[in-house]
Amino acid sequence: MSIAVYPGSFDPITCGHLDIIRRSAALFDEVVVAVLKNSAKKPLFSAEERVRLIEKSVSDIPNCRVIHFDGLLVDCVKALNARVIIKGLRAISDFEYEFQMAQLNKKLNPEIETFFMVTNANYSYISSSIVKEIAHLGGDFSDLLPKEIYNDVKEKIKKGRL
Repeated sequence: MSIAVYPGSFDPITCGHLDIIRRSAALFDEVVVAVLKNSAKKPLFSAEERVRLIEKSVSDIPNCRVIHFDGLLVDCVKALNARVIIKGLRAISDFEYEFQMAQLNKKLNPEIETFFMVTNANYSYISSSIVKEIAHLGGDFSDLLPKEIYNDVKEKIKKGRL
């Protein structure tokens, strides 16, 4: 069984992330979306909330599951009996950082491979940070997120402004 791990902060998940998940699910027996708990960052949503939002967004993808993890990605991948890390690339600037991370992960565990997937051009300008900024400023971000979570994100932003 081929298992691929798609890691990230997903704060929140975007249409670009969902596109990578769907395309990965067509290539691997199982895709595990691994939500990073990073104490150095101050996310809008807790790791548990992000897992719930992603689960709502991928409910129609039977070979996808969502977890959260804290620590080294290679340890998470190994614990899942996976050998593949999926990384989405929006631009050349993403590649430089992701290439370094892939090399580091390879050094930490030579059995793990990183697959880079180029983001669909329709989503190449979308990031979670951009979505949050547009939302905080009162702009329309409805077509940047999976429709299943739009209201959740809108409510969270609204509560943050109070």
